[in-house]
Amino acid sequence: MPKPLLPVANRPIMEHVLRLLKRHGLNETVVTVQFLASLVKNYFGDGEELGMELTYANEEKPLGTAGSVKNAEEALKDDAFLVISGDALTDFDLTELINFHKEKGALVTVCLTRVPNPLEFGITIVDEEGKVERFLEKPTWGQVFSDTVNTGIYVMEPEVFDYVEPDVPVDWSGDVFPQLMKEGKPVYGYIAEGYWEDVGTHESYVKAQADVLEGKVDVDIDGFEISPGVWVAEGAEVHPDAVLRGPLYIGDYAKVEAGAELREHSVVGSNVVVKSGAFLHKSVVHDNVYVGPHSNLRGCVVGKNTDIMRAARIEDGAVIGDECLIGEESIVQGNVRVYPFKTIEAGAFVNTSVIWESRGQAHLFGARGVSGILNVEITPELAVRLAGAYATTLKKGSTVTTARDHSRGARALKRAVISALQASAIDVRDLENVPLPVARQQTARGSAGGIMIRTTPGVPDSVDIMFFDGNGADLSQGSQRKLDRVFARQEYRRAFPGEIGDLHFPASVFDSYTGSLLRNVDTTGISESGLKVVVDASNGSAGLVLPSLLGKLGVDSLTINPGLDESRPTETADMRRSGMVRLGEIVASSGAAFGVRFDPVGERLSLVDEKGRIIEDDRALLVMLDLVAAERRSGRVALPVTTTRIAEQVAAYHGTQVEWTTTSPDDLTRVGGEEGTIFGGDGKGGFIVPEFSSVYDATAAFVRLIGLVGRTQLTLSQIDARIPRAHVLKRDLATPWAVKGLVMRRVVEAAGDRFVDTTDGVRVVETDGRWVMVLPDPAEAVTHLWAEGPDDASAQALLDEWSAVVDSAGR
Repeated sequence: MPKPLLPVANRPIMEHVLRLLKRHGLNETVVTVQFLASLVKNYFGDGEELGMELTYANEEKPLGTAGSVKNAEEALKDDAFLVISGDALTDFDLTELINFHKEKGALVTVCLTRVPNPLEFGITIVDEEGKVERFLEKPTWGQVFSDTVNTGIYVMEPEVFDYVEPDVPVDWSGDVFPQLMKEGKPVYGYIAEGYWEDVGTHESYVKAQADVLEGKVDVDIDGFEISPGVWVAEGAEVHPDAVLRGPLYIGDYAKVEAGAELREHSVVGSNVVVKSGAFLHKSVVHDNVYVGPHSNLRGCVVGKNTDIMRAARIEDGAVIGDECLIGEESIVQGNVRVYPFKTIEAGAFVNTSVIWESRGQAHLFGARGVSGILNVEITPELAVRLAGAYATTLKKGSTVTTARDHSRGARALKRAVISALQASAIDVRDLENVPLPVARQQTARGSAGGIMIRTTPGVPDSVDIMFFDGNGADLSQGSQRKLDRVFARQEYRRAFPGEIGDLHFPASVFDSYTGSLLRNVDTTGISESGLKVVVDASNGSAGLVLPSLLGKLGVDSLTINPGLDESRPTETADMRRSGMVRLGEIVASSGAAFGVRFDPVGERLSLVDEKGRIIEDDRALLVMLDLVAAERRSGRVALPVTTTRIAEQVAAYHGTQVEWTTTSPDDLTRVGGEEGTIFGGDGKGGFIVPEFSSVYDATAAFVRLIGLVGRTQLTLSQIDARIPRAHVLKRDLATPWAVKGLVMRRVVEAAGDRFVDTTDGVRVVETDGRWVMVLPDPAEAVTHLWAEGPDDASAQALLDEWSAVVDSAGR
């Protein structure tokens, strides 16, 4: 970035300089430009916005301080002119300087100022009349005989150009002024009072910001001083519970959330988002930066369009370039430089500058597809590139099914996705807003694949872009890698004009879905049972399917929260809990057989028994397993290895067997689709009904549950009571990325001769049947531990023992 464009208090230094010129009546200005000249020209234009006339003189090669001004001679030859640097912040009285020049009849007047450390500047000695006696460029301490230094501000008469040779590098102090003095020409020095800072280093740049905020320099600050030293620009949104300790500046349309803390000498640019728990002190943050929750910025500079993710730390003196990604819980040490467009991986510790290569590129795919914060990590531009990459992996003329949840963000991103698919010769079937299982089922009906966009469960400001294969299942690891490669290489296919894809909206999607569901899932005995159920649609898209389904089932039902609520596309754990409590109250008071609550996208199901008691998700899995296994008496059930081993007892009692899978939903889906599988579930409300679909489907699980309960004539509390209690405990430990491999090695070593199961992570089984499982998280700097014993105390002891093993590797 050209130094003149570096923002101070959210305005380029050069703009502060131009405003100073205008204040002193200097409206006609020639700007000499060389490095990244187009950026300067694009920002300031012809000066009309500032009420000035700007013209530009381009240097094809470096011409020195005098040569660059000589390059603009044509515009300066008619009258005295002032030369001033575009990257030095000052509030000198230029009118007084010009008057001094005229009074002395000078050919050149050099503007001087006093500084405590003159080593970095050219020293100038003047006599009592102000006439210059001597110049000395960049002295040593042994040569320091004055504290008056040359500021690079001059008033000159056009005759000075006679002493500057054209098209060769010439310097004022080193070449021209000594010659003028040698010839006895009138060269004067004016010692100015006021502020002057040559912004040439990180330290001087940060100091200039602080000085502006402290009021030590007379410049214009955009915005309102809402309390002493706290400046807030137009359109900025600062939560009353944010902590602000001035002097500081918050730019226009920035957003500072509750719990964020901004301390002295911090400058926050335009459109910056500062999340809850973030801490900034003496930090300069340029425009359009995202500062994630609990991140910590001290004495650093952050370039524009950079994303700083959760709990990242940037230390004193560090500089982050434009458009970088600083991953979660990473640490950038003091005085490190991260050059533009670099990615620092989550959990990284960076103590040397990152110039040529990124320190780590995050994988595109996570546990829920491509996920991230809306309009920070997941933007319409990213959605277009992703969709273009996905289309490139398919044949021209293929059909892709698209769908979304009921949030505005998902709607906007889906439109971008559709455009990119069509532009890549792909036909699109758009389902609009449907439950996730419906999107999967419809994708499997003749599409080459599908894309669903939804709000990340439990995280309202994030979205997931989910990619399906031709069966409506999540892409396999191999397909994900293929898409990853195309995206990384940016090798997107583009259609010729005659190949642009079609867009159509299939009719009767919900009728097609419910018809197929009722044909494949056993509903005998439901209408005769006289069951009454309460159904909570959670104001989500599941409510779109329920009216036609409940009517066809012939069950007495009460539906609550059926309407869509755009402001609540997902729910937090607390919102879900209070919803379950309310559902329980309605079930108990209405005499219903049970209650069910759908998640907002109809993927997961939670249960309440006839007494209104919440059946926790891990317990609901065992209840469903017991019902299914008791009716089928054969086959196998698919369960992740983190499930209680009581599931094995329940399955074996009814003549069925468990096939253990990894914790990945893809693996559970794979086993759920195999012949002989009668049931699957993850213990988090996700149920697979294999006779209908191999993916999680809350509506299918609900229909199957009604049929099972209707035919057994047992209540959910009776079924729950006959299943032994499980004692599985879970703990998450923060683990730096760099030591995850070491952690797993230590766990295997500590297992010794005990039985070790490596289906997913490492599961260590004691001789008495107790077990512990250690699994590194694929997307976060965390290690997960599960332990099961005959009671909570023994499970807790196991967790404590193996947590110590994990912690010892991290130290």
